[in-house]
Formats: sequence, C-alpha cells, structure tokens
Amino acid sequence: MKYFLVFILTGLLFSCTEKPSKEEIRFKPISQFFPKEKTNVLVVGTFHFDYPGLDAIKTTEEDKIDVLKEPKKSEVTELVNYIKKFKPTKIAIEAFDNWKATEKLRKYKKGAFRDERDERYQLGMRIASELQLDTLYSIDAGSMDEDLERLDSTYTQQLFRGFDFQSDDPYNEMVSNWMKADEKMVSGTNLLAYLKYMNSKESHQYGYGAYLVGDFKLDHQRGADILSIWWYNRNLRIFRNLQKITESKKDRILLIFGNGHAAILRQLLEASPEYEFVEFDSL
Repeated sequence: MKYFLVFILTGLLFSCTEKPSKEEIRFKPISQFFPKEKTNVLVVGTFHFDYPGLDAIKTTEEDKIDVLKEPKKSEVTELVNYIKKFKPTKIAIEAFDNWKATEKLRKYKKGAFRDERDERYQLGMRIASELQLDTLYSIDAGSMDEDLERLDSTYTQQLFRGFDFQSDDPYNEMVSNWMKADEKMVSGTNLLAYLKYMNSKESHQYGYGAYLVGDFKLDHQRGADILSIWWYNRNLRIFRNLQKITESKKDRILLIFGNGHAAILRQLLEASPEYEFVEFDSL
C-alpha cells in the first residue's frame, strides 16, 4: 500500500509540472533555415567629393571642401587606410557600365586621374590599386521611370508633375535644415569622423525617412507611386546588380555610393539572407 501511494504521488507531481505549449515547441529561429555564413558587404555612404550639383540640396561654395588640398588630402589618406581594414575582395561603385570603371582603373594604376576629386577615384580606384585588385564594378542602375518615359512620355510627365522637392510639408523643411547643417559640418570635421557619422544607423534611418515626407504626399497616392518607380526601384536594381557580381560567401564586397543610396542599401542588406551588413564604424 505504501509503495502504491508513492507511485500515485509521483504521478501527480509529474502531471502538475508545466509542459511546453505546442506553440513553444513549434516556433524555431527562422535563421536556422538559412546558411550561417554570409557574404560580407561594407557600404560606404558618402557625399560627392567633386560636387556635381545633382542632388536636390546644393552645397554652397563656402561649405565645399577640396580633397586635393590639405588638410583634407591627408584626411582622405586616413579614410582610405581605414576602409582597407575591411580587406575587400571586390569593389563596386556608383557608376554605369559606360563609365568604363575597370578600364579607368588600369590607367589609374599607370598614374592617370590623380587630380580627380570624384570619390570613385579618391576612394574606389585608390583602394583597388593599393589592394592590387584588377576589377572595379559599376553597379548603378537607371530607374523604371526612364523605361516608362520611353513607353509613354505623356503619362510619365503627368505622373511626375509637381515632384520638385519644394513641398510645403513642414517635415520637408525639417529635412532641409538637417541636411544644410550637415553640409556645414564637413569643412570643420575630420573626414573619417564625418563619414562614420554619415553611415550611422540613425543617419541612415532619417535619410531613408526623408523620402517619406514632402513630395511623397502628393495627391492621394501619386507621390508614393513616384517614389516606388523612381528612387526605390533604382536602389532595388542596384541591389540586384550586387547579387550578380557576388560569386561566393567568401567575397568581401565594398560598395561606395552616395549616402542616400546607402540608407536603402542598408535596409536591403540587413533583410537579405545572403549578406552580412558590416557597420562602417566597426572596422
């Protein structure tokens, strides 16, 4: 009888022990379905060193810097040496195929283009040359709106009517004030420190969000349509071009693009199961 009571009590003890629910058993880390090893990508979002004047907010003459003159010339060297710590095996830049990047790289190695201020030379070609890389990949892409323009120019022009970055949305002015303040920081700030600031998660978050105010609010959904077939589409195509040059998980790919692109590329790379986004300030 004594043993029978012990048996009953033991059974009650185990029956009262909390069991994991079916939901807890079923849920597993989604990451386990994908390879742990990913292709490392470092995105260097930058301003355009040669100031081509193509962005919506123009840099005033007094806020411009000259990367061919001191102290910025030495700061470029410091920046280059910092980026080289990533040890890229491939470098991709904001350029189209007709820019003939690899052909220019060969000439650069022979001494050409040393007086060019463009970051594609100052960073891309210089790093490729110093690391003895033979190819410089051009992965920029046109947007879908260019395709639509060729198919139906009347419709496309009507769609983009009033899309001029001159919105009276108060957030548009906030974005403008932020970017103008940033422009004024460059001349008095160390270049490496400034690019670390530009490539921070917060900077990319607000840089991405800047496209979600202002002209994004045109009419009912017209602004959203414009953004999707123009800016977002362009960056998706750039990302697709990145996929096309990726050959191995052992690749270490350096992307050098305007920081507006970098904000979206960060989002795409962080979400992708193929790539590991490397924080710029982690080198």
